[in-house]
Amino acid sequence: MTEKALRLGTRRSKLAMAQSGQVADAVSQVTGRPVELVEITTYGDTSREHLAQIGGTGVFVAALRDALLRGEVDFAVHSLKDLPTAQHEGLVVAAVPEREDPRDVVVARDTRKLTDLPDGARIGTGAPRRMAQLNAYARAHGVEIETVPIRGNVDTRIGYVRSGELDAVVLAAAGLNRVGRIDEVTDFLSVDTVLPAPGQGALAVECAADNASLIAALAELDDPFTRVAVTAERSLLAALEAGCSAPVGALADILADGQTVKVMRLRGVVGTTDGSTLVQLSTTGPVPETHEAALALGRELATEMLAQGAAGLMGERAH
Repeated sequence: MTEKALRLGTRRSKLAMAQSGQVADAVSQVTGRPVELVEITTYGDTSREHLAQIGGTGVFVAALRDALLRGEVDFAVHSLKDLPTAQHEGLVVAAVPEREDPRDVVVARDTRKLTDLPDGARIGTGAPRRMAQLNAYARAHGVEIETVPIRGNVDTRIGYVRSGELDAVVLAAAGLNRVGRIDEVTDFLSVDTVLPAPGQGALAVECAADNASLIAALAELDDPFTRVAVTAERSLLAALEAGCSAPVGALADILADGQTVKVMRLRGVVGTTDGSTLVQLSTTGPVPETHEAALALGRELATEMLAQGAAGLMGERAH
């Protein structure tokens, strides 16, 4: 008798379906059970308001979590950067698979790079974090740009460039990779220019905290390095008391010497969306061996950033 299929809750967007499909295949391999995708519409998918106005990240996650708690699905896949930093009672992130490219990318007209954009270029992005860093870059290089708030899926956003409405849009490399459109990228932004969102490029596989056998199976998909890196990044975000709509960038990377992994560097940035003020700091230390050590790394850097005035740059605190 074949075991009954595991039900994977996913958002309906093309990107969510693509990344959930990849996880479904991996889960099938480790469990030997079929996995069926259960499409769930979230408030974030149906609302046309800007993300910052409708409560930031949690809007994409709540409906999936409700379905998990009601037992309508067995597990769910989220983009980690959409997940609120507070642990949800009754649920557990059973796996953080190996991270995709965390960088932001530009899709511009005439295959232009960020450095080639004309003066006065209109650049679309939905993220205050990107606006802050792009505007700071423009100020530092004496160029004029206009950051334009946009929403919508990959097709919609790239469509603004194709139609000539915008000169460029900034998107996450990981998303374009997962939907097979990475060849449309005209520039990969160095993390020295734009630090990504905490957890960008990583996925979270979440299930009920009391489902021990499923937790054990999903754990096989976990990548320990990705997990400590995103834990440090999200700890920084939480300690700054910022939601996903706050202009915070963070990236933890592992610095290796040959085959030996030596240290982890955590970088953080927070700024005003006009780019006039940025607080940008980094810290380097041994790769955290425990969840607590990763949390501490994020908190320490956040404390330094707050001491340098980060709190005043956050705009309205996310509640």
